[in-house]
Amino acid sequence: MVFFFCAFVALWQLLFLSKAEKNTFVILYKDKSVFTISIINTAAIVQKIILFTLKHNMTNSFDLLINTYLDNNIGIDTAFLNKALCNGLQQNIMHLQQDGLMTQAGIGNHQVKDDNQKMRGDKIYWMDKSHDNIFEQEFLQRVEDFIAYLNQTCYTGINGYEFHYALYEKGSFYKRHKDQFKNDSNRKYSLISYLNNDWLEADNGQLVVYQNGTAQKILPQSQTSVFFKSDEMEHEVIMAGRSRMSITGWLKRM
Repeated sequence: MVFFFCAFVALWQLLFLSKAEKNTFVILYKDKSVFTISIINTAAIVQKIILFTLKHNMTNSFDLLINTYLDNNIGIDTAFLNKALCNGLQQNIMHLQQDGLMTQAGIGNHQVKDDNQKMRGDKIYWMDKSHDNIFEQEFLQRVEDFIAYLNQTCYTGINGYEFHYALYEKGSFYKRHKDQFKNDSNRKYSLISYLNNDWLEADNGQLVVYQNGTAQKILPQSQTSVFFKSDEMEHEVIMAGRSRMSITGWLKRM
């Protein structure tokens, strides 16, 4: 839509404006950013418009998550990850589970094992670029790009991160808690990305985030990511009615 509008403006100017007026024209984008280009010929104009629009849309790929966070303290983007990446990460978890590498999660920063699963029942495996897995690499690069944009636009000073795969088997849950440790304040923001296809309300397993006496339930649907302050937002995972997969992690300032 933006492309056709811009092309129309360019053609109109070429046909009806004087030579002096044809030197430049300005597009005022919806977020009030301004784009000025020199008019050489119609083909050049269209090419520049396409490049600008693609660059603008790439930059804005993180805005929904950030803007919803600024509006409600809980950022939600239902298309933060692409479908192919979600499917690849989902397959990684299945293979890790088959190989016995998904291990019972600990509680606290000393990795105290919750042997009786009274607090949490999920299994995890920590991500690392050294694993040389293409889907893991793509996800972590996405995180690094998000951090760079977050620092640029919100001056958060994030300089580190940690992420792990998470598997909640049927009947598993994670009781209400905060993500920041009492004796370690490095975790500043929590970022959770879901990998579950066709998740229904009846499957339960929702993330519930609490604030100001209210509870917001979020379906763990594939491609959806959730973003909030680690030290402020209490949350829990309701008992899952079927296998539930995600990537959970924290943006850190150290």
